Amino acid sequence: MKVLIVGGVAGGASAATRLRRLDEHAEIILFEKGPYISFANCGLPYYLGRTIQKESALLLQTPESFHGRFCVDVRTNHEVLSIHRDSRQITVKNLVTGEIYEENYDKLVLSPGASAVRPGSIKGLETDGVFTLRNVPDVKAIDKWITEHNVTRAVVAGGGYVGIELVENLVERGISTTLVEFAPHIINTVDSEIAVLAERELKNHDVRLKLGCAIQAVKQQNGKMYVTTTDEVLETEMLILSIGVAPNSSLAKDAGLTLGFRECISVNDRMQTSDPDIYAVGDVVEITEFVTGTKQNIALAGPANRQGRIAADQICGIDSRYEKTQGSAIMKVFDIAVASTGISEKTAKMQGD
Repeated sequence: MKVLIVGGVAGGASAATRLRRLDEHAEIILFEKGPYISFANCGLPYYLGRTIQKESALLLQTPESFHGRFCVDVRTNHEVLSIHRDSRQITVKNLVTGEIYEENYDKLVLSPGASAVRPGSIKGLETDGVFTLRNVPDVKAIDKWITEHNVTRAVVAGGGYVGIELVENLVERGISTTLVEFAPHIINTVDSEIAVLAERELKNHDVRLKLGCAIQAVKQQNGKMYVTTTDEVLETEMLILSIGVAPNSSLAKDAGLTLGFRECISVNDRMQTSDPDIYAVGDVVEITEFVTGTKQNIALAGPANRQGRIAADQICGIDSRYEKTQGSAIMKVFDIAVASTGISEKTAKMQGD
């Protein structure tokens, strides 16, 4: 049996390791567009604040360790360009050499993840000093900019989990930070009674909060960056966008696989797509939310790991199932912690419950 896996990190890497444990003879090839196959997403902001001091501490597996321990053929810097379902082949491009070739499969697992949203409505996002944070190259680029430009002021757009962790670690780095959030409160997975506690903690550490505020444009002028919001212009030295993610589902869409909620790949409880020989896991799939039963996209490592293992089980003939996602998460906000699971009262009211 030959299994191809597109994408590593939580979903793809867990599928590969589970497959090897279940079948020592299977040929397993994992393709990763970037240079890293498995890293700690949640640790990325803490590299900026130097809680995590070495880049190596972010890496859970390297291609060499993955091959040595699990005998998985890992091909980093390889982009899968297309899926040919009729012939059960994929087209792959080696991003280092430029070589393009075909690889056949018996089963295919898609774990391409999601990308940070960069809204087209905001002018000037191509300006130097504007960043997003999703992977190790992103955090290295941010860290390099801070060091080389001796950054003392930063703006973070988006008050979700990653945005708040970025703010905390920029402050720990000695950078005066402004947080811009479009909603009335930060952390939309909790109700306002909890959110205000986190907001107070941010203010106690000299974070400037701009709630109910949107970024409209960014520009560099006379060596300075200006971020235009709905009520003022902020002078800063860098801007980090943390306003959400979008699933990397174009490969599946071009192959004619069924998409669902917000262009996420539709899967059944076996993690099969509309093609029974193709599975999908992680941030790219739609799931059933535990409380409401509605289709959602919840981008968390825990569910991705479980989905990867279930896909591997199914490929190897074990009938394990993925039912629903509860969406449990926790974050540190300086000296307090904020956690949530299930849905908030606000969400329940919106659902009519």
